[in-house]
Amino acid sequence: MKLDLLGSRRRTHYCGHLRPSHAGQKVFLAGWVARRRDLGSIIFLDLRDHTGVTQVVCRPEISAEAHHKAEDVRAEFVVGVEGEVVARTPDTVNPQIATGEVEVLAHRLLILNEAKTPPFPLDDEGRTSEETRLRYRYVDLRRARLQHHLRLRHRAAMAVREHLAGHGFVEIETPFLTRSTPEGARDYLVPSRVHRGHFYALPQSPQLFKQILMIAGFDRYFQIVRCFRDEDLRADRQPEFTQIDIEMAFPIREELFNIVEELIEKLFALVEVRVQRPFLRLPYGAAMERYGSDKPDTRFGLEWKLLTCPPELAEKLQLAALKALRVPKEAGMSRAQLDKLQELARTAGADWFSYAKVGQEALQSPLSKLSGDDVLQRLAGQVEARAGDLVLFLALKNSDTSDGGPPLPALRRLDEASGEIRLELARKLELLNSKTWNFLWVTDFPMFEYDPAEKRFAAMHHPFTSPREEDFDKLEFDPATVRARAYDLVLNGSEIGGGSIRIHRGDIQQRVFRVLGLTPEKARERFGFFLDALEYGTPPHGGIALGWDRLIALMCGESNIREVIAFPKTASAVDLMCDAPSSVEPEQLRELGLRLVE
Repeated sequence: MKLDLLGSRRRTHYCGHLRPSHAGQKVFLAGWVARRRDLGSIIFLDLRDHTGVTQVVCRPEISAEAHHKAEDVRAEFVVGVEGEVVARTPDTVNPQIATGEVEVLAHRLLILNEAKTPPFPLDDEGRTSEETRLRYRYVDLRRARLQHHLRLRHRAAMAVREHLAGHGFVEIETPFLTRSTPEGARDYLVPSRVHRGHFYALPQSPQLFKQILMIAGFDRYFQIVRCFRDEDLRADRQPEFTQIDIEMAFPIREELFNIVEELIEKLFALVEVRVQRPFLRLPYGAAMERYGSDKPDTRFGLEWKLLTCPPELAEKLQLAALKALRVPKEAGMSRAQLDKLQELARTAGADWFSYAKVGQEALQSPLSKLSGDDVLQRLAGQVEARAGDLVLFLALKNSDTSDGGPPLPALRRLDEASGEIRLELARKLELLNSKTWNFLWVTDFPMFEYDPAEKRFAAMHHPFTSPREEDFDKLEFDPATVRARAYDLVLNGSEIGGGSIRIHRGDIQQRVFRVLGLTPEKARERFGFFLDALEYGTPPHGGIALGWDRLIALMCGESNIREVIAFPKTASAVDLMCDAPSSVEPEQLRELGLRLVE
């Protein structure tokens, strides 16, 4: 097939912009053929670009050449059309598309490039596997839905820059090639050819660089930055991801919260969602007790309550802690459904599960024979149960770790089990309203959490988070109770940001390293450059990082962040389009001083 040249022609309009007001105008459109319909004496082409679709009509009496060329056109051919915009007759108007009141009579048709038959139809996404979509991502990205998502992502990024610059923040790029600081997820390592046997690491975040920028006198910094973590993936995680990184010196937490809330309000206005401010503040302990999660979904009620357990019941069952949940108007739940909840409770970490169904005059419960109606009534009364309600009970029989470590903070195991039960009930009862947007700040996290496998404490956020000043004296003697000046931003059960006020004193940083099991020598080896910087007048500072991919996915109504990333990896960290990661030539390995070991 002989292809045409574009030459000096320039597109006069986009396909999705034509309206009745353009009737009579001469236009030049360019794009992809979405569909071709051949009626013999007339051929229709649906011409598509990122703005939409326009119907092009090829008639031999208007242009025999254009009609003849249209016979050879197939789906996804790239074409240009010179022609006249005309109004459709009332009986041919297509109300399903924005341009449905007009069409273009082709005076000239240019075939700019041909295309193989697409591996899948672009208008039937449901039947195409994700693997096929990712392998042919350049075709998949032509879909209107993905075009919308990535263009919204662009507009949102522009709004971020405008908002933060308006508050005095400066956008500064930080290095991608840095040193490995293995504290948290695994680093991606990059071998150096010049310094054989030495490695750079791709940054898991710009954490130390942004803190150093505060030391350097840049009071307010931000960056829309790529980060890298070599870890197992899931729907909302990728080996490379993007975050909005924000840091400020001399911070007042409420000022930072206000700046971020204003930003979120502006971003969600792009999708016509009105955000209610100020966001709710909820301490970590209350979140875990009431919702069983440090990223609670507050679109629905179903709040757990830690009960005062009657001594007779606690003694009989050897209960260390007891929680209850009132489920309104669900006393009719079947035994099979309750058995499923019991199995979920056990697999999630609870030691004991039971229930009570509240009738008009009495309670029905497996506990009746064991505890008596009086004890059961007192338990139901603590959650203000009413006739027709179902009350669920979860308990922990032993709050100590089995390996002799310290007690799990805030009855973590019981709380996490209660959170699983709560979400399962929400799904079953269809309480997850997709049109409700509940933001909240979770604050006052524990500074440390005990790692039974390592038999040591680990930082719940990261080791540069500041403890609460009133807890400094507990660092060496009772680290399990030390609270951090950390906070997370949560939306509908998804963590979309995390941050903290940082450690700005070298002595406190060294004490935190000791709690984490880092000797002065090991701390110096890993973080020596940062410890040196802390000695040169470090101001108090703090900030936050917002998960950009996750935030955009929620704005677009997507559950998987791959739907808002142009070229994502699969769940096994493979780029199917580029076939990466791939093997390299032996010469490249030799040049780097590397060899593969089976």
